[in-house]
Amino acid sequence: MRIGVVIVAAGRGERAGAPEQGPKQYRPIGGLPVIQHTLNAFLTWQPTHQVVSIITVIHPDDTDLFATAIDDLSNANRIHSVMGGATRQMSVLAGLNALKGSGVTHVMIHDAARPFVEHQLLDSIADILAEGAAGVLPAMAVTDTLKRADASGVVEETVPRANLYGAQTPQGFRFEAILAAHEAAATSGRTDFTDDASIAEWAGIAVRLCPGTSSNVKLTTAQDIAMADAKLKTQERFPDVRTGNGYDVHQLVPGDGVTLCGIFIPHDQKLSGHSDADVALHALTDALLATCGAGDIGDHFPPSDPQWKGAASRIFLAHAAEIVRGKGGVITNADISLIAEAPKVAPHRDAMRQNLSEILAISIDRCSVKATTNEKIGFIGRKEGIAAIATATVVYGIVGE
Repeated sequence: MRIGVVIVAAGRGERAGAPEQGPKQYRPIGGLPVIQHTLNAFLTWQPTHQVVSIITVIHPDDTDLFATAIDDLSNANRIHSVMGGATRQMSVLAGLNALKGSGVTHVMIHDAARPFVEHQLLDSIADILAEGAAGVLPAMAVTDTLKRADASGVVEETVPRANLYGAQTPQGFRFEAILAAHEAAATSGRTDFTDDASIAEWAGIAVRLCPGTSSNVKLTTAQDIAMADAKLKTQERFPDVRTGNGYDVHQLVPGDGVTLCGIFIPHDQKLSGHSDADVALHALTDALLATCGAGDIGDHFPPSDPQWKGAASRIFLAHAAEIVRGKGGVITNADISLIAEAPKVAPHRDAMRQNLSEILAISIDRCSVKATTNEKIGFIGRKEGIAAIATATVVYGIVGE
């Protein structure tokens, strides 16, 4: 299939009110014009079938608004505009005429005021057309109780909702068939059709239903636009949660004990290093620095600097925490896994967690220390060294504010 797309955007949107704000399709939601969201949905769609052209039908008074709306869209050169008519029906026909000679076999006709159309829905419509359907209508089954009222607003009857559906767009058709139907409707003087599926029905084109989506709403009133704006702003605001990882290893040499997480544990070996060689705090320092792109422990405390010889590694960790907080970060979790054959870590775990809590100024339930052996494999298994893997979680506020 070769698919053409017609976006109908020539309406004035009187029901949206506030005419001084311009037509609804150019009003901002989430900081961008409604029509830009709509066009972008089609520009970023990658169907298995070829999308030949995207025709946008606009009002003659909106040429500048339209040019501004598509100015920063990638692949905007794929979008072509034509002038619409006095009614939606006339505008669609203008869009269809613009596709003549382009080689399209099928067309999707979509309202510019439906900015939340999803690629999955477009795929479903295209697939049904590819199966041979002459027309496809995305629709949602009516779930509200329907009432018919008289001219004065008094309810006359309840309308059974069985087999009733609310129509959506885009509506897909064989191009030549829907073009002929539109031309016939124009020739006959019929101007009362409310959508393209209605014209297809009138012309005897079989239209198959396709499940619509609840998100594919049409923005009609000022409240609709405000709700769409709020929806997009909510989506754009999310917690800036970052996770950093750190790894360190130090050699074991003869000695009287090791320092892990700032706690000295008597042992017949010690860790070799320029500072106190606290492999756990070194790994956690790197993990914290990673959450804000602040390098690693060696950048801040180079082993070539004699002032750090024998220094307590809590100094390094406290410095990293200060950097994180200076960039607006809130440390929410610190997790350390120690890998060693000996000494036993479990008897000292609570003291280690308490130490981390004090250095990082977070509650102890946010501090985790675990230990495992290397099953006597490799340098750790041969008791030649101890390794540590650390993970730090930091929240840097809300993205989008």
